[in-house]
Amino acid sequence: MSGWGLAAWLMLGGSTLLLFIGMPVAFTFMTVNIAGAWLYMGGEAGLAQLARSSVSSVAAFSLTPIPLFILMGEILFHSGLAVKVIEGIERLIRKVPGRLAVVAVVAGTVFSAISGSTIATTAMLGSLMLPVMLARGYHPTLATGPIMAIGAVDMLIPPSALTVLLGSLSGISISKLLVGGVLPGLILSVAFVLWIVARVKLSPGLAPAEEEQPAYAGWERFRPFVRYVLPTLSIFAVVVGALTLGWATPTECAAVGAFATLVLAVAYRSLTREVLMKSLQGTAAISGMILFIIVGATTFAQILSFSGASSGLVQAITGQGLSPGLIVGGMMLTLIFLGVFVDQVSMMMITLPIFMPIVQGLGIDPVWFGVMFLICMQLGLLLPPHGLLLMTMRGVAPPAVTMGHIFRAVVPYVAMSLLLLAAVFWIPSIATWLPARIG
Repeated sequence: MSGWGLAAWLMLGGSTLLLFIGMPVAFTFMTVNIAGAWLYMGGEAGLAQLARSSVSSVAAFSLTPIPLFILMGEILFHSGLAVKVIEGIERLIRKVPGRLAVVAVVAGTVFSAISGSTIATTAMLGSLMLPVMLARGYHPTLATGPIMAIGAVDMLIPPSALTVLLGSLSGISISKLLVGGVLPGLILSVAFVLWIVARVKLSPGLAPAEEEQPAYAGWERFRPFVRYVLPTLSIFAVVVGALTLGWATPTECAAVGAFATLVLAVAYRSLTREVLMKSLQGTAAISGMILFIIVGATTFAQILSFSGASSGLVQAITGQGLSPGLIVGGMMLTLIFLGVFVDQVSMMMITLPIFMPIVQGLGIDPVWFGVMFLICMQLGLLLPPHGLLLMTMRGVAPPAVTMGHIFRAVVPYVAMSLLLLAAVFWIPSIATWLPARIG
């Protein structure tokens, strides 16, 4: 076996094996990195270089939006503004088949526009809306499916901490990647609503025929929407608008978004000392975990490159004479397969050191590739048996909702996500049109 082949087996095979046996992501890559640095970077000198690379990897200014985006979502949830947003949307949507399921999708889309955490969105919607839906007679599959599906869409619609992480690790423009997920995310949200309405029309027994709801008329019906939903959406409009027009960098937009969220919480008298401390603690915990993972990912890629494994694998793949489209299709299938077994950060860490040199060497549009990568990661959140949002839903659902219900509930939404991936593959402008408008 060639030298680079042995290095590839050690680094990629070793990390995959450790992940499969259940070792935490950060410790997995730290273990492999230490072994790789000692073997391929000169023993103690390699370990010293590993330490220097680790420090520089998290000192990058481009990573600043991650804690700010996370803080936006933490304030939204801990301050109780999320409940007010649900109320505003629920009053507005009336006489629609599967009304509460539709409300969950619309509310989840609004939360996606201000929250950087898919798990937080799913947990919050599951704990608030699922008991109500089940009590009113919704079938468990109709009640749980939309909540999990729209939680995954949170990854596509900015602000998204994982999108910033993907852009940072891959070298793709973070601004364009954030904006590129907007249209696919909105397409999925609309598709989910249409599916719910059609499904309930075809099988009326899945939802109550006529839901009991207070009869709000005139201004009372629109007041919560104007008071709570529109101000929340205005933060999304400012962040995405500034990115699209080129008025601000991702870091500046994240700072504006976090400040605006704080101002909203103060204006609604929801920002107590306790809420602020919980929000800051949650932000610090999640951000620290992500930054620790970045250390492992960056040094992992450097050792792969130094050992010759990256260039060897790239030459082996590109030397097969396959078309760029076929190679990209193979990458997407690899990501979907990995999504069944490992989490999203692990998917990035294992594949990006190999995929990105191929993307650059073949002249593939990195934003188009990056958006498809995000869709594959979003699929991984929903794929049985280990999808993270499936486990989140099981954690907040009552005992009457079984894993069988949850697995069946997610199938149509996985199918729609696969159709979106195929659409973006064949029609790249779905992902690239909006980023191309960036000033």
